[in-house]
Amino acid sequence: MNNKLDINTIVGFVLIGAILMYFGIFSPDSEKVANEAQTEVSADSSASESPVIEDIPAAEEIPSLALDTTSSDSASFVEAQRLYGPFAKQMLSTEEQYFELENEFLRLKISSLGAQIVEAELKNFKTYDSLPLYLIRDNADLSFPIQAGQLKSSASLNFKLLSKTDNQISLAVQSDQGARLVYNYQLPADSYMLDLKVESEGMASLLAEADNYLRFELKANRHEKNRDNELTRSEFQYRLVEEGEVESFNTTSTDEEISEQPVEWVAYRQQFFSTILQSKGQAFAKADMALANLEEEEHSKFYGSKLLYPRDSRGDLNLDLGLYLGPNKYEILESYGSGFEELVPLGWGILGWINRYAVLYIFNFLEDYGLNYGLIILIIAVVFKMVLFPLTYTSYRSMAKMRVIKPEIDELSEKYDDPMKKQQAQLELYNKAGVSPLGGCLPMLLQFPILIALFQFFPAAIELRQQSFLWADDLSSYDSIYNLPFDIPFYGDHVSLFTLLMTISTLIYTWMNQQLTGSAQNQQFPQMKYIIYLMPIMFLGVFNNYAAGLSYYYFVANMITFGQQFAIRSFIDEDKIKAKIAERKERPQKENRLMRRMREVQDQQNRQTRRKK
Repeated sequence: MNNKLDINTIVGFVLIGAILMYFGIFSPDSEKVANEAQTEVSADSSASESPVIEDIPAAEEIPSLALDTTSSDSASFVEAQRLYGPFAKQMLSTEEQYFELENEFLRLKISSLGAQIVEAELKNFKTYDSLPLYLIRDNADLSFPIQAGQLKSSASLNFKLLSKTDNQISLAVQSDQGARLVYNYQLPADSYMLDLKVESEGMASLLAEADNYLRFELKANRHEKNRDNELTRSEFQYRLVEEGEVESFNTTSTDEEISEQPVEWVAYRQQFFSTILQSKGQAFAKADMALANLEEEEHSKFYGSKLLYPRDSRGDLNLDLGLYLGPNKYEILESYGSGFEELVPLGWGILGWINRYAVLYIFNFLEDYGLNYGLIILIIAVVFKMVLFPLTYTSYRSMAKMRVIKPEIDELSEKYDDPMKKQQAQLELYNKAGVSPLGGCLPMLLQFPILIALFQFFPAAIELRQQSFLWADDLSSYDSIYNLPFDIPFYGDHVSLFTLLMTISTLIYTWMNQQLTGSAQNQQFPQMKYIIYLMPIMFLGVFNNYAAGLSYYYFVANMITFGQQFAIRSFIDEDKIKAKIAERKERPQKENRLMRRMREVQDQQNRQTRRKK
C-alpha cells in the first residue's frame, strides 16, 4: 500500500461503525432498560393491577361468605346477592377447587375460581438456577368483564366442574336465572398449544355491552441468569390478519399500542419462551396492548391486552381460542402454521436467510447426532470459512500484489504534489499491473452479513440454552471464570474467558493484517495504527455480557483465519507474482472504465484552471 490510509483499514472501520450503528438502532440499551425499570412499576404490583391499561376492571377480592342456603333471607345470601347478583346461589354453594391437565410437555393447574390457569409448567425446561420453569404461576388473568352486583370480572366467579378426562376439562358458572358461561380446556398429547373454547348462553345482559373485550394479562416470570438480556430481548408481538405481518414493540419503561385492524394473535415473548393467545375462529376486531418493565427480582415485564371479541346474534360468546405455552424454537413454532416462527429474532433480509437456511439447518442436522453444541459451533465456523476460502485466497493474492508494487506507489507519492494527478498515476499503475486496490476487501464485505446474523442468532438460540462446553455452563449466556467484587462500567462484574480469548485473537489478527498490508507504517496518519487496536478493546466490554457461544465462535473463526493465512503464504511466491506483473506491464493495456472516468475528471479540472487563469 501507499503511505495513505489503506483501503482495508478504511473498510474495516466502516464495517465496525456499521456494526455499532446497527445494534445501537435495533437493540435496546440493556443498561438503560435495567435502570429505567427501577422507576416504573412497584414490586408489589400484580397482574390484576395493570400499571398501563387502567380502565380494565380488576378481578376484585370479594370476602368469603358462610355457606348458609337455608333461607333466601339469610344475611349471607343477601350479602352474596349484593356482591354477585344473579350468581349468588352458585357462589354460596361452591368452594374453590383445582384440576390438572398434563401431557408430554406441559403440566397445567386450573382453578375453579374464574376457571383460571394458575400454573403452567414446562416439564422439559428448568430456570437458570435449576428450578421448575413456570410460564404461569399465579401471575396471569384471562377473563371477561361482567356486570352483576358489585361483580365486574368473570375471574371472581366460582365455576363448577361439568366434565373431566385425562386431556379435557369443562367448567361452568350459572346464574339464578339459568344464564351460563362455560370454559372448555383441551390439551393434546404432544403439543404446547392448549385449546380453549368459551361459550355463553343467556349472558348478553350480563356481559358489559360497552366493553365486550377479552382481558389477557401476564407478569412474566424471570427464567434466565442475565436479567438485563432477558429484559431487552422480551417483546410484545402480534399478527395482523389483513397484512399477515407480525408487528412488535419493546420498551425501556412503559409503552402502549393500539391496533384498529383485526388481530389474529398476541404474543408475550420472552428471551426463550412465549405465551401466545390466538383466535382460531373470527379474529379479534381490535387490540389495545401494553408493556411495562417490572422491578421485581422474580418478574421481568408486565404484558396486558384488551382484545375486542366477536359475539353471536344473541349477544353471547362462542370463542375458539388457542393458548401456546412453550419455547421459542423455530421448528416448533413453525409447525403450528400461524406465523409463530417470526417470534424468533433471526434478523431481517439476508440476515434472516443466513440464520434460517444455513445456521439453523446445520444446528438441526448435527443435533440429531447428539454432538455437543461447542462442537456444533466449531463445525459452523469451519463451514463458513471453507465456503469463503476461495475469496480469501484471492484476497491474499491481491494483498501480495500490492506489496510487490508498493515501492512504485511510494515513488509516485513523492513525484506528484497534486492529489488528482497522483491518484490518476496510481490507477494507471494498478491497471498495468493488473491489481485491484479493492481486491482485499471482498471477503471482509461478504463476511459482514454472517457476523451480524450470528450476532442476532446466538443470544436468541434456545438450542444453546443451558448447554455447557468447557468452562461455560450456558452457551446462551455469558461465561464467568471470576466474579468481581465490584461492577466496572461498560464491562460488568465478571470476567468472561471466551471474550478475553476473542479479544486477544482479534488483536493478533489486526497486527498480522497490518504486517501484510504495510499500513502500520502510515506516516500521514500515524495515530491510526493505535486507534485500530482500540476497537477490539471496546468490544471486550460489549461481548463480556453476551452469549458465550458468540464469543467462542468469533475466537474459533480467528484461529481458523490464522491457519488459512499461514497456509496461503506458503503457497504464494511473491517473486513469481513480481515477474508476472513485469510481463503484464510490457503488453499494451486497454483503458478501463475507472481510468477513463478519472482522465475525464482531470481534463475537466485542467480546463477550469485554464479558464480561471
